Amino acid sequence: MKIGVLALQGDFIEHQTMLERLGVEVQQVRLPSHLEGLAGLIIPGGESTTIGKLAVDFGLLEPLRQFGRERAIWGTCAGAIFLSKDVRRVGKECTASGVDGHLGSAQCLWTSGG
Repeated sequence: MKIGVLALQGDFIEHQTMLERLGVEVQQVRLPSHLEGLAGLIIPGGESTTIGKLAVDFGLLEPLRQFGRERAIWGTCAGAIFLSKDVRRVGKECTASGVDGHLGSAQCLWTSGG
């Protein structure tokens, strides 16, 4: 089984290292072609706005959506926020809710916006 780790920004090396310790074959994902042949994908913590901007710059947004329709994607921290359909800011807390409701909350790393 081969698992991808989105390697645009954030804690991707830590996820790769742990998966490799478990004997999993790992592919760093930076381009749409890197998604080919993967059983699943991890989007690590980092800064969700930066991950989103880089995903657009590298042409990954639609390929990631398509990948998620067919295979599992797991997001941790900013990765979960990036994956969510709805993110709301209440003070310094960001609350993300996805398809199945509330995903959790994380400290916002940005200060502008609503």
